[in-house]
Amino acid sequence: MEIDAAVVEEESGSFDIETVELESPQAGEVLVRVVGAGVCHTDMIVRDQLYPTPLPAVLGHEGSGVVEAIGDGVNRVEPGDHVVLSFDYDDDCHSCRGGHPAYCESFFEHNFGGQRPEDGTSPLSRNGERISGRFFGQSSFATHAIATERNVVPVDTGGDVPLELLGPLGCGIQTGAGAVINSLDPQAGSSIAIFGAGSVGLSAVMAADLKGCTEIVTIDLKESRLETAADLGATETVNPEAVDDVIETVTEYTDGGVDYALETTGVADVAEQAVQTLTQRGTLGIVGAPPLGTEASYDVNDLLLNGRSITGIVEGDSNPQEFIPDLVDLYRRGKFPFDELVTYYDFDEIERAVEDSENGATIKPVLQISEP
Repeated sequence: MEIDAAVVEEESGSFDIETVELESPQAGEVLVRVVGAGVCHTDMIVRDQLYPTPLPAVLGHEGSGVVEAIGDGVNRVEPGDHVVLSFDYDDDCHSCRGGHPAYCESFFEHNFGGQRPEDGTSPLSRNGERISGRFFGQSSFATHAIATERNVVPVDTGGDVPLELLGPLGCGIQTGAGAVINSLDPQAGSSIAIFGAGSVGLSAVMAADLKGCTEIVTIDLKESRLETAADLGATETVNPEAVDDVIETVTEYTDGGVDYALETTGVADVAEQAVQTLTQRGTLGIVGAPPLGTEASYDVNDLLLNGRSITGIVEGDSNPQEFIPDLVDLYRRGKFPFDELVTYYDFDEIERAVEDSENGATIKPVLQISEP
């Protein structure tokens, strides 16, 4: 079938909407009519080839939509179901079998390869030319996407939850919320510092509030985002340009340091700062994705003598089939108002959505691609 899709032709190129060809779903695959698609920082770093998905490519990895057709062997969903598209995984390796698909041993191939890992083919082409069309198992910057039964998550919108809103649960929102709820798992009454107040960081703020953290310090350069953080549960906000020393400021606010810290910016210097805000036996979670090969330095004795730990977190260590429906339910109950982060754009405004995301004018852009 012919569909409209936003194609990135070359490194740092634009997202140009073109007509391309999409195959029918193969065994284990699902054809989804995309209703909404979140714009994420990862789309930009792949556009700029900091992660080497082959170009030309259709990106987009926070899709939501309606199932239109299924391939042989699919039994989790059927045509007409409302779904969120999340990350892909092999469902067979040690991590997947242990309930941690975000740490799939084949994660990179399934999500950044741009092709079916099983046979190297792509469901997308243009005039006979192959286009990478399996970005995060979906390539949802398009009117339709081929996903797999693994990464299609059925959701109950119930007439009161906008389907177009839910795409960002597949990556960014899931990452921030899951990093707190699943990975760090702070106890009620504990303290946390969250570095970065984009969609991931603000999702972490909401999750920390849900978990009962009594001190939630949020650090960002944009005052508007710090104001949003305060509205969503942050007890203190810090603009590094307005204080002499971020580490000293955070430790003063929290009477000696935080129990937990979360780094969402992908900036090595920030990660180095974050670990120094921890109290004894504190834990730093790293979710921000810098260019491949980025290194950060830590004083080994500072970690050793204070019992501090650092952990990497992918996709909030989530099992999307369980965690995304939970987040939808929390939203429905008014306990996780992630809609406050979202600004909608028409599909043909994708370049403006990307620009607004990069300059900080919008926290979480969502493309409205078709009617629910």
